[in-house]
Amino acid sequence: MDLSNLEQLVSFGESETIEFKKSTSHLFSVGETLCAFLNGNGGQVFIGVGADGKLIGQHITDSTLREVATMLTKIDPPNMVEMEVLKFKDEKSFLIFTTHPSKIYRPFTFEGRSYQRIGSTTSIMPHQTYQKHLLDKMHSNKRWESEIALGYQITDLDPEEILRTSRLGVQAARIPESVGDNITNILDRLELRKNGQLINAAVVLFGTKFLPDYPQCQIRLARFRGIDKSEFLDQNQLHGNAFYLLQEAMLFLRRHLPVAGKILPDVLERKDDPLFPLEALRETLVNALCHRTYMRSGGGISVAIFDNRLEIWSDGELPFDLEPEDLKQDHQSLPRNPVITNVFYRRGLIEQWGRGTQKIIELCLKAGLPEPEFLEQAGSVVVKFILIDHATPSKAAHELSHRQKQILDLLSTKDSSFSEIKLNISNPPADRTIRDDLQQLKRSGLILSKGRGKNSIWYIVK
Repeated sequence: MDLSNLEQLVSFGESETIEFKKSTSHLFSVGETLCAFLNGNGGQVFIGVGADGKLIGQHITDSTLREVATMLTKIDPPNMVEMEVLKFKDEKSFLIFTTHPSKIYRPFTFEGRSYQRIGSTTSIMPHQTYQKHLLDKMHSNKRWESEIALGYQITDLDPEEILRTSRLGVQAARIPESVGDNITNILDRLELRKNGQLINAAVVLFGTKFLPDYPQCQIRLARFRGIDKSEFLDQNQLHGNAFYLLQEAMLFLRRHLPVAGKILPDVLERKDDPLFPLEALRETLVNALCHRTYMRSGGGISVAIFDNRLEIWSDGELPFDLEPEDLKQDHQSLPRNPVITNVFYRRGLIEQWGRGTQKIIELCLKAGLPEPEFLEQAGSVVVKFILIDHATPSKAAHELSHRQKQILDLLSTKDSSFSEIKLNISNPPADRTIRDDLQQLKRSGLILSKGRGKNSIWYIVK
């Protein structure tokens, strides 16, 4: 870096990735901020720059460099910070620290504490965030699915399901025919044994006994009357391997989902299809089975059907800093359980890694339904499918807030992006509040959107 580069960077002021320090008398604070940058998206600290952005410089001595080196050793894991000395004037220099963050090494600590960066402020990382980073790190290095399934033998697995997986994999050209019908060969090809012993993923995928050792291999199914959980119409709780749970969940959905009838040309009988596309529901369940957290013995998957919506819950938060909005657009495939996910892929239940959630959206839009909602709630990932009652939009219109009426007035004149909507609202609230308004109008059948994420365009339903 040269002086002109530094002046240009400093001119933007402090931010989520830039911090100024007047001198090395603030080294402890520098260590905290570098730690926060490493736990985030990276950043740079400039020593010799005032809080107002004025270039001051500092005399750098051997003693100064030793103090800096000592400070850097207190960042763990080490060697993720690069230091540069930039000459200034009057025998003064700047110290420039550049971080090289890596998600697989987080959480980073400084003197035993972990820090985060929000805007231009460095603060101690909340315990929940720290624990989430630890969980992601453990999954990168020593995942639960790859640990030995103590006390389980091949005779504890379902041979028919293993052979079925092999046959489907051969048909999909994802398992070579040379594997044959030898159970041991198939398990080894699917990487479900380690040093001749079964791993936990093998039990999740093909097990036949789950209690008391694997209570998390379960699914809860419920059909409620109305729109809350006050009254059951039907419920069930099942333990089993992943493919059995997928099959039972789909049967339950077929039994309880409302249907839409239509008359097809040249066909005498009416065709009844579930209002929610079954392919989208299957894709959601496959995602839940592949990406959920299996470490928690009380965890599982839940399917809840209400009169106005369907919710599928899977235990565990989104991994590797993914946000719910990221699921609506292209995103890197980082499966929490790559061994389990690989078996689903080889069996033909996953077409392309990283596109499952986008496929779910596309299937719903094609069926004339709103985009499903992706949420993180109570330590779980939730996919919510909304059923719009097109017969009552006028009733919903009478219950609109002043701000929602403003949105409708704007969209009645032209289709608009989120930023355009926000710009035209008087006294606009937080972005999340406006998004809630848009979703409520969408659920009421008054507006729809096309596109994904920030590029979505909102328009009135004609």
